[in-house]
Amino acid sequence: MENTVINKEYIAPWEQAFNRILTPIEEFIHRQTTSGILLMLCAVIALIIANSPLAGAYHHILELPFSIGFGEWLLSMSIHHWINDGLMALFFFVVGLELKRELLVGELSNLKAASLPIIAAVGGMVIPALIYTGFNFDNPITANGWGIPMATDIAFALGVLALLGNRVPAALLSFLVALAIVDDLGAVLVIAIFYTAELNMNALIGASAVLILLASLNLGGIRKPLPYVLFGILLWLFLLKSGIHATLAGIFLAFIIPIRPKYDPTRFLRRARELIQEISQNYKDEPNIIKNHKMRTKVRALETGIHRVQAPAQVLEHNMHMPTAYLIIPIFSLANAGVPIEFDKLINILTYPVSMGVISGLVVGKFVGITLCVWFALKLGISQLPSSLSMKHVIGASLLAGIGFTMSIFIAELGFSQSYENLLMAKTGILIASLISGIIGYFWLYFCRVKP
Repeated sequence: MENTVINKEYIAPWEQAFNRILTPIEEFIHRQTTSGILLMLCAVIALIIANSPLAGAYHHILELPFSIGFGEWLLSMSIHHWINDGLMALFFFVVGLELKRELLVGELSNLKAASLPIIAAVGGMVIPALIYTGFNFDNPITANGWGIPMATDIAFALGVLALLGNRVPAALLSFLVALAIVDDLGAVLVIAIFYTAELNMNALIGASAVLILLASLNLGGIRKPLPYVLFGILLWLFLLKSGIHATLAGIFLAFIIPIRPKYDPTRFLRRARELIQEISQNYKDEPNIIKNHKMRTKVRALETGIHRVQAPAQVLEHNMHMPTAYLIIPIFSLANAGVPIEFDKLINILTYPVSMGVISGLVVGKFVGITLCVWFALKLGISQLPSSLSMKHVIGASLLAGIGFTMSIFIAELGFSQSYENLLMAKTGILIASLISGIIGYFWLYFCRVKP
């Protein structure tokens, strides 16, 4: 009797963990909120280092060359470029997989339900870009940063919502996730169309050939990830040489990865039942699986079926989310958030056209663009708010959307790659705007909270 109690106490926590099944959106939000908190920590560390005696060593390390290959096949870039052009391609790959899932089976698959976050995201991109342009229209160099305040950092925004816990409705999380994903799509299009350098036609032809080959693999029923990964690396190399930003290789690859599984679920279920019955019978003959060759064979067959009944795109999104959220984005933050701030010149920084445009675009533009577009959509009957949300929650989401860290810094690096002063002003503006938006958004939603 005593042994039975001990066994139950031992098994219960395991069974509880096993029975806890997260939906894709729950898993996404959980990882993004944790990533947001980690992102905040890395940004603070980078800021401290950049404003300390270690600043020189920090920038020296980022500019160190790092080479891969040999002879004519040698690829050499600084560590900073490897992070922004290489690691961020993996980030864009995950973004592309998220976009693909949402468009096919997620929040954005139903046009009626998706209309509200889509309209909100469009307003939240157009108005900030116009505000920034208003501050910089007379200077063609600084005007190139108009895409910076268009982007929302989903990890940071969800990290702030995580601090509020169950004080905010679950529907607000879904609304903000859908809005930020559409926002990411807009940022990707802006990068592809407006932040492209001179084109290398030979490299573009090579990239096109690889894309056709990848599409052929999909249509030919190839479901193993390895061929897509290998040709994806080749696609990245061609885009790196083409003038189109290499990180877009991640988006292109994500949209080509198969979304349909190898096995039909009905067929898999039928075969799984047969295999489980056979495994049970083999177990009766010999319970030790090491000695039981037949049972081991059936278990392997079941394992193969489990892998092939899942869509490759979903498997890769699940597997890539953790290294992206917990490694790639924090590294990007450490490498790009190190902005030296001269507090005695803070007034000059805040009144500089680039930083003024970025701060006004993110803090004011996101708020005005999202709130007004949602209000008009509701008044015109185009969209409908979920029953648990009100305009107060929309206002809170629009304030949090002003947190434009990862993608905004990325666009700033592209727009001002030849101007260190403008890049510094843009990054300072992004950090200040993100801090203001995060604090105001948090307290707004805190005082509009639903009692737990």
